[in-house]
Amino acid sequence: MLPPCEICPNKKTVNLNQVAQKRFGYKELRSGQEEAIRSVLAGKDTLAVMPTGSGKSAIYQLAAFLIPGCTVVVSPLVALQRDQVKSIAQQDVGDAALVNSTITAADRQEAFEQLEDGDLEFLFLAPEQFNNPETLERLEAAKPSLFVIDEAHCISAWGHDFRPDYLRLGQVIEALGHPCTLALTATAAPPVRSEIIQRLGMKDAVTIVQGFDRPNLWLSVVQVHDDDEKQAQLLDWVIQAEKPGIVYTATRKGTESLATLLEEHGVRSRFYHAGMKSGDRHQAEQDFMENKVDVLVATTAFGMGIDKSNVRFVFHGDVSDSIDSYYQEIGRAGRDGEPAHITLFYNCEDLNLRRFFSGQGQVTEAQIETVVETLQSQDDPITPRELQEQIDLSQSKVRSALNYLAEVGVVETQPTGEVELTPSDGEDVPQAALEAQDQRRQIVRSRLEMMRNYAEVRGCRREFILNYFGEAFAAPCNCCDNCKAGIVAEESDRQPYTIDSRVAHKSWGEGSVIRYEGDKIVILFDEVGYKTLDIQTAILRALLRKVDP
Repeated sequence: MLPPCEICPNKKTVNLNQVAQKRFGYKELRSGQEEAIRSVLAGKDTLAVMPTGSGKSAIYQLAAFLIPGCTVVVSPLVALQRDQVKSIAQQDVGDAALVNSTITAADRQEAFEQLEDGDLEFLFLAPEQFNNPETLERLEAAKPSLFVIDEAHCISAWGHDFRPDYLRLGQVIEALGHPCTLALTATAAPPVRSEIIQRLGMKDAVTIVQGFDRPNLWLSVVQVHDDDEKQAQLLDWVIQAEKPGIVYTATRKGTESLATLLEEHGVRSRFYHAGMKSGDRHQAEQDFMENKVDVLVATTAFGMGIDKSNVRFVFHGDVSDSIDSYYQEIGRAGRDGEPAHITLFYNCEDLNLRRFFSGQGQVTEAQIETVVETLQSQDDPITPRELQEQIDLSQSKVRSALNYLAEVGVVETQPTGEVELTPSDGEDVPQAALEAQDQRRQIVRSRLEMMRNYAEVRGCRREFILNYFGEAFAAPCNCCDNCKAGIVAEESDRQPYTIDSRVAHKSWGEGSVIRYEGDKIVILFDEVGYKTLDIQTAILRALLRKVDP
């Protein structure tokens, strides 16, 4: 029972701001937080899309405090779990523990016993913990009332940080009797949101999208024509910029060479990439977080879970693979609310490298056939690791094949991670999986095309990004290079379809209207991704038709 001071006068509605003040020390809840908390308190599955630093963790912490029963939080990184457990320990909202690969068997046993005895309010898990059948059994015994998925974009193949281990969470939720489900992410365009809801099996989900506009971030693009010009410009900008800052590059070699060059020019720098030893990565991260270095040059391996408030710039030496990734990466700047500079050093030839990356990891028809035949020979469900041991394919190839087979509905993943074939209606299964792979590849490349459009847009860059994420914005923003230069996109008199309306193309199927760019229209098609069409051509050739809602 809540103390009387935390109940509104009508005795029925919780005074959330009062609880937030008393338990968390907040003056008041931020935009979107109260709406998300009330949705969860009403027992509704909820997807909250809010930028990093906007208090997403407070949503589940406060809701869990007010709901009887324990809360399970799935988080992808051990560092994130530790930070959250530490944060909860400083507040009077209940006890928390974590279960991951770094703890001992005794600590794991103790955590589950405390959960089942009602002594724990929060249990943090990495998604791969569901590889162990005991995890699901212990959670079933504890009967959690709230199931939270942090970094929920990891479940979406549309997302910029797809994690296969997230795919089974929908089955886990159902196996637990579908407790109220809360999915949290800092960045999710409309297709990512849809896939999160679908793959988690969220029922009548409430979607809350808040705060994509970051007016303290100055957006700009520097056009360069070759690598030498890019290096010279990037070096000059970093030297002159207010520190600390982050520079993202596409390759490991690029991080090392630029960090070395910066050191030679007197800038305290480190590089960071996935090819480094874990201890070296951790040290580079710590040095940056503790202000022992001024600039961290990194691949996209750096960033998730990093919360450094005073980053004054994020520069990109290479284009990101999508607006989703770019927004996540630039969001690491200016979290203290003070001005920060965001600059992309853009050479259109760099798109070829990203296109090359998007083509890697493809599976062949023969490889898919091998996976299908091996699954057919099994008497019982099998783990992906056991499957890999029986065939001569890499872990990534096996995972890719299983993902595409799951997309066409012929592979089912158990809550504990085992997979098995489901009956098919005599279709050509390998061919169907290949078509799913090709469709996904088209979507990935279409998202890269949107990144190109951002770099080359003749109009407000903030408007472009916010439109991409489904938020309306009236240019000019006066916080980007184009608005400062007076470059404003010419509005076309022809806007035959309203934003967010559904249309159908003769070849590409149905899609949603995203934005207009002068005499162009941008549409997100369900099957092929983003396409930019000339409005007059589309009308003259009758390429599009309206779809009734």
